[in-house]
Formats: sequence, structure tokens, C-alpha cells
Amino acid sequence: MYGKVVAGLAFAFALEAGMLSAAQAQTAAELQARCSQLIAYYDRFGMGRSTDSDGRRNHTRIAAAIDCANGLYAEGIQTMEDLLRRKKFTPPPPGPNVPEDDD
Repeated sequence: MYGKVVAGLAFAFALEAGMLSAAQAQTAAELQARCSQLIAYYDRFGMGRSTDSDGRRNHTRIAAAIDCANGLYAEGIQTMEDLLRRKKFTPPPPGPNVPEDDD
């Protein structure tokens, strides 16, 4: 009985402190897919056609890919979403495919 009360209180404190986010409620497979989706989206649309574009060599993109590879999906997702916004892109909604461009 005492253990259930302590576990319930710990959950309540974590919930109140904002430690449990919506991202934590998702499965690891969903988070991994989202990481991959955002990186692929950036690789497809985020690099310029000029010779001075950083593209896949962008250090922020590389750090996000490392986070995702190490299972730190929430960090990788946040990093990629921030990078896309800084590059004036709206991050795509979660889903299986990156839309094709009209070229």
C-alpha cells in the first residue's frame, strides 16, 4: 500500500513539474521515425543550390542525427524543428512521407 502511494505521488509531482511531456507518451519507434522524417526533410529541402550551402554538413543537423542515433529522440526532434524554423521552414507534420517538390 505504501509503495503505491509513493509511486502515485512521484507521478503526480513529475506531471505537475512538467517532466512528462507529450513526446514521452509516444513510443520510441514513433519518435525515431519523426527524427528520421525531419532529417530527411532538411536534407531534401533545407540546402541551397549554391556551392556554399552547408546541407548535410550543417553541424546542428549532424548533432541532431547523433542524438537520434543514440536514442535521444526528443532532443534530436527539437533541434531539427528549431533548425528548420531558423531556415524559414515550417516543420512538416508527423507522417510517413516527405512530399515531393514540383521540379
